[in-house]
Amino acid sequence: MNFTSEKAIYIQIADRLCDEILTGKFVDDGRIPSVREYAVLLEVNTNTTVKSYDLLEQQGVIYKKRGLGYFVTPGAKQQILQERRKEFMEARLPEMFRQMRMLGIGIEEVEERWNDDGS
Repeated sequence: MNFTSEKAIYIQIADRLCDEILTGKFVDDGRIPSVREYAVLLEVNTNTTVKSYDLLEQQGVIYKKRGLGYFVTPGAKQQILQERRKEFMEARLPEMFRQMRMLGIGIEEVEERWNDDGS
């Protein structure tokens, strides 16, 4: 994983886990990799991964079963979708619209590009 300087590494790891839940790699009540396994996979310090898992546990995205590891909380995918949609609509979209106005890009041009990309 390539980390950026925009966010703390533990937050980027938490975001990646959320991405994996959104794509269906990890499902409701499904086990996720142990802290150690994930740290090795991402080539980061175990303490950094612990911090990520703690954050996601506090947010209710994952839960711990003593002696068994961490699992995806039922409904976590929907929770992540709602939070990310809200953040996109309230933070990213207004900035995108500001940039579009500044650059003279119309919604039609964006829609055309959207359709061309097959999305």
